[in-house]
Amino acid sequence: MAADLRIRPANEVPFDDLQEVFGERGPAHRCQCQRFKLARGESFGRMPREERVHRLRQQTACGDPDAPETSGLVAHLDGSPVGWCAVEPRPAYGGLVRNSSRAVWVGRDEDRLDDGVWAVTCAFVRRGFRREGVSTALVAAAVDFARDRGARALEGYPMTSTDALLEELHPGLLGSYLSAGFREVLRPSVRRVVVRIDF
Repeated sequence: MAADLRIRPANEVPFDDLQEVFGERGPAHRCQCQRFKLARGESFGRMPREERVHRLRQQTACGDPDAPETSGLVAHLDGSPVGWCAVEPRPAYGGLVRNSSRAVWVGRDEDRLDDGVWAVTCAFVRRGFRREGVSTALVAAAVDFARDRGARALEGYPMTSTDALLEELHPGLLGSYLSAGFREVLRPSVRRVVVRIDF
């Protein structure tokens, strides 16, 4: 990538930058990266978007470089905020780990609440900046981010094709993960893959 791409922990950037990445409409604007964060019994239909925004602000600690934790990374391209990657210990994603019927768990006998295993659940690039390598760079940065914070392994749940609903594409595409050193461990569906890198 010829342009200047900089990726930083979300707590080191203003929250407005992250909101600029998510845009003013569309799935990311609505979701606010809360799909796997909802507590048991919660639903998007009963939760105002403002509450999801509030929760994301707390989770990221945007604007607080001294915060001990944050929930992801933000990419800037030539100074403009263009991408977001959600990466945390896997137990932080309650909606992912508690649902035993979720296809990503088929045939996997492991402790889902092992906080030594981290997960990338979203690698989102703002419209107008896609197909420029930002997603691939975000996934690679997530590997370093998780490893540096003590993760033993990092998982992702990418799609194999862009022939999907926009809402399904939030974890990114398989190629970005393979480029970062992940290996495929499960294909729960024709278009979804579980990938993992062990440190």
